[in-house]
Amino acid sequence: MTRRIVRTITQLAAAALFAFLIIFLLDRNFRLLPNAVHEYMPQHHHGEVVTDITVTECNKANPFSSCKLDPEAWHRVEKNLYLDKSWVSKAYIHVQRKKEEELTADDKVVVGVTVGRLDPSTGVKGRADEKWESRPAGLWVLRSSKPTASDSKKAVTAVDVLFGDDAVEARDGWQFQNTPLLLNAGSDIPTAHITVRQGSMVEPIKPQPRVNDNGKFKIMQLADLHLSTGVGHCRDPVPDGYEGGPCMADLRTLDFVSRLLDEEKPDLVVLSGDQVNGDTAPDAQSAIFKYAQLLIKRKIPYVSIFGNHDDEGSLPRPGQMALVEQLSYSLSVAGPDDIDGVGNYYIEVLAQGTSKHSALTVYLLDSHSYSPDERQWSGYDWIKKNQIDWFRQTAEGLKKKHKEYTHIHMDLAFIHIPLPEYRDPDSTFIGEWREGVTAPKFNSGFRDALVEQGVVMVSCGHDHANEYCMLSTDKESKKPELWMCYGGGAGFGGYGGYGGYVRRVRFFDIDMNEARITTYKRLEYGDIASRIDQQIIVDGGNVVPPKEYR
Repeated sequence: MTRRIVRTITQLAAAALFAFLIIFLLDRNFRLLPNAVHEYMPQHHHGEVVTDITVTECNKANPFSSCKLDPEAWHRVEKNLYLDKSWVSKAYIHVQRKKEEELTADDKVVVGVTVGRLDPSTGVKGRADEKWESRPAGLWVLRSSKPTASDSKKAVTAVDVLFGDDAVEARDGWQFQNTPLLLNAGSDIPTAHITVRQGSMVEPIKPQPRVNDNGKFKIMQLADLHLSTGVGHCRDPVPDGYEGGPCMADLRTLDFVSRLLDEEKPDLVVLSGDQVNGDTAPDAQSAIFKYAQLLIKRKIPYVSIFGNHDDEGSLPRPGQMALVEQLSYSLSVAGPDDIDGVGNYYIEVLAQGTSKHSALTVYLLDSHSYSPDERQWSGYDWIKKNQIDWFRQTAEGLKKKHKEYTHIHMDLAFIHIPLPEYRDPDSTFIGEWREGVTAPKFNSGFRDALVEQGVVMVSCGHDHANEYCMLSTDKESKKPELWMCYGGGAGFGGYGGYGGYVRRVRFFDIDMNEARITTYKRLEYGDIASRIDQQIIVDGGNVVPPKEYR
């Protein structure tokens, strides 16, 4: 009896699976199911599909021109293709889109996009039967009226625009058009490139950082990249030229970063603010994608916080963070809404193997921009009380869990603007102190909170030419309590100078077997192979003075 029941259940399951596969194949090819049922099928796009794309251009000299289309039918991508750099002209991409279940027999779905002066179907093998439709600015769209077109992986489901000859796409599933839109822009206006997503949105990859099997973990701090929309302009480069030609800031910066990524092979990259040079980045998204693409293609997890220049251009901090959160390998998050700033959060680095215990905690806090009270506290802003309270509460709440780690757990922190204690002339420091410390004049007490919660190291950026690590001690006992480091400016789009500052990057080489942190810097020019100012700053989980001071 039991055998007969099992056999019947097996036969029914096989029949159900066979029926599902038949329905799936028929619906995919002939769209037989009603929309109410079809929207639950695996190939259904749960957002919208694009049914048409066009470009409008308007000119102040022509009162009859307009950059607006019927808002009931068209969605405008709110990026002026001239980036507001033309005195008389503006241009925008417009998109028609519909939910898949709302498509009618008269609708066509965009399945291809390209840019050029010639019809893409002419002279190209296999494209003779394709009917590409011409749009302004050299844009060509391929649309299909097949009932199954909206289910195709080729169906365009989102449209965007990026800027600059060096622009790249960092999002999975997006297709970037290398040929720029054909506009009447001058050479000083970055080229505009259309980029489209085909198929459904791809879920970004979010890896869990973990100590390597040998007990080591390496952090690379990228401070002050100062990337632009377009190639940017070099400031105070050493030397002036680059590879036999003029110095182009972003190209040289990203070449430098790429070399160190390949040579050092970090396990985590911390972007400690001013990734974007606001004044020269009218499209912050294009600047962000340039650094993100380097890390994504190498499958390196990264976290980021903001500096005082990131949001001086087109996109405020919440918008930038929302963008970065959606990128693969980015572990950045906006953090709590009820405290000041955007980007107050922490990440856990798990112990080696399959352990679920944290070995390292990395805290990241928004140090804001300029002082909210210039009359009393001129200069730069400070970490607010509610941020410090959040940090204390978070650190306290994690301590019990961290004690489960069988080795010594360590806590690190990163900010952008240095703390007031960085300017203490009596403290021991290793590295160069070239310029004045532009820390806030108001001391909100974050240094003391870090020490109280056992953080062994904090590192910042902001002052590009400063690249020292300073030992902060107890005022009475002189016991070492905290190392306060600078990353050193890495980007050529930000200032250098101060006697020929050479761009550099700081690393933290962490050995969890010994609870030891070694830090050093690598140079862009000159002695590019050496580890500059290499020193042990933490040993046995304790903050230690430089070897020569022990």
